[in-house]
Amino acid sequence: MSRSEPAKPKKAKTKPESGALKGWRQIATFLGLPISAVQRWARSGMPVTREGRRVRASPEELNRWLGKEAAEPVQIATETTDLSSELKRGLSYVRKQRQGQKKKRVA
Repeated sequence: MSRSEPAKPKKAKTKPESGALKGWRQIATFLGLPISAVQRWARSGMPVTREGRRVRASPEELNRWLGKEAAEPVQIATETTDLSSELKRGLSYVRKQRQGQKKKRVA
């Protein structure tokens, strides 16, 4: 390319929704599960969007779905998650579960 030729403009890429998880591997990594388990959960109603052979999911939608499916609300840790408050919440839940088990044994 000579100096007199203008540079070709780059094609604008369409930006996907920010933070979207693309593909089974990214979704599985986010959830901390094997890909086969994530695919099984998707067949049973986990919110994923299929685009032909590709899939994508929103971390926010996955967190909401996990909270509905579990007896205890679930939050997947992200870079912005306050881990200390999540740890306190989790420990409180475990303590309540243990107290309930002790009462059942006594009765």
